[in-house]
Amino acid sequence: MKKLIVVSHPEKWKIAVDNIAVISSQDYLMNPVYSNLKKARVFNLCKDYSYQSKGYYVSLLAEARDHRAIPTVKNIVDLREPKLVKIIADDFDDLIQKSLKNIKSQEFTLSVYFGQNVAQKYKELSTMFFRSFQIPFLRVKFNFTTKWNIKNIHAISESEIPEEHKESMFEFASDYFAKKRYDTAKSTSAEYDLAILVQPGDTAPPSNAKAIKKFTELAEKMNFYVEVITPKDLSRLSSFDALFIRQSTEVNNEAYAFARKAQQEEIAIIDYPGAILKCCNKVFMAEALQNANIPTPKTVIVDKYNTGEVLKFTGLPCVLKSPDSTFSFGVKKAKTEEEFKELVTSMLKKSDLIIAQEFTPSEYDWRIGILDNEPIYACRYYMAKGHWQIYNWNASKKNDQDGNADCLPIEKVPKKVMEVALKSAKIMGLGLYGIDVKVVNGKPLVIEINDNPNIDAGVEDGYYGDEIYIKILSALKNRLEKK
Repeated sequence: MKKLIVVSHPEKWKIAVDNIAVISSQDYLMNPVYSNLKKARVFNLCKDYSYQSKGYYVSLLAEARDHRAIPTVKNIVDLREPKLVKIIADDFDDLIQKSLKNIKSQEFTLSVYFGQNVAQKYKELSTMFFRSFQIPFLRVKFNFTTKWNIKNIHAISESEIPEEHKESMFEFASDYFAKKRYDTAKSTSAEYDLAILVQPGDTAPPSNAKAIKKFTELAEKMNFYVEVITPKDLSRLSSFDALFIRQSTEVNNEAYAFARKAQQEEIAIIDYPGAILKCCNKVFMAEALQNANIPTPKTVIVDKYNTGEVLKFTGLPCVLKSPDSTFSFGVKKAKTEEEFKELVTSMLKKSDLIIAQEFTPSEYDWRIGILDNEPIYACRYYMAKGHWQIYNWNASKKNDQDGNADCLPIEKVPKKVMEVALKSAKIMGLGLYGIDVKVVNGKPLVIEINDNPNIDAGVEDGYYGDEIYIKILSALKNRLEKK
């Protein structure tokens, strides 16, 4: 397996380890040599892991390319979530107190380089933090009240490492890269307790009120105790056996924190945090679909260096997508070259990478609902009145904000549409997905893969009725019984 150290400035990174290459983040993200590479391990040492930075995308696209990344995107996102930091830190509070008991000051900073510290006495503590977060360079700040507490944890770049630590850091790095392995109560008499997460006032909730009521009623018949919870209930999640997320999912909102905590505490869940990370980023999706040879509209990942080449590939009109766009938010259409330049400039201020696609108009999009690699419903979503998308949030009338929809039996879905939908869902693994497919000139094109797809009463249940709800609830029960 090829090993790659990905850094912001390769010329500044001095390390000699056999069979390992040091490359730039720009090279890894944009050079087709690396997008086509099979079986690689990627050590992401970029100077910045912030959301939608190049460091973030190195780990995200590594996963899309089936490369093994350290850190993963999950590791990066976990580090930014105070609630999740607390959850992980609580697991080894005893070790923190034991390791720091002889420190006389009220504050202490621990620097962790590849799971080690320059002081041998903090090795066990450093190893534990590295195992939890898998970030190569960590700085952990503690303060003392009645006991030692974690004040904050953040990733640092090589430039932030003190000169007196660098010799040790490079020794730790050499040892690390030379390795062959890299560690990575019931409230009722009901059988299980189920939490359904909703967000009051959600602009585009994935289930309407009637659907939430239907889930609740049918779950109770299946011997679940059901409670509809909101984001303020994160501290209570541990008291449930299963979690069904029915609020809009984004990497930076509460849904991800709930999903990650549920996964850590082995609570049965739909959907997994990995699904949220992957589906909520169009850059990952574009790379993953291309890697799996799944037909899509002509698509190109755009950064500030290749904007002049994009329209030669996609033509005009051109659809531009922010990486984390959902429900048509952050999706724009450029009709002219001037409009393209204006939109790209604006969008690249928020993300180092965006997506450009050729415009493929159609009367409707297919939406195939897939649960654990099995289709459970099929809909056709028609474009909003006088608009090129299913949703038109600028419509003056609420009734014109989205188009009509109809629901069909699965066997009526064209064979080619179903084949690409099932193949797309497999990229993401087990879970509940909505695969959007356009048919253009007789050819199915996958537009996107949605985690947390809509299950609305009167729409997605239009043909199969209660069976849709029961299948989802049964999947949660199956997860519990397998555990």
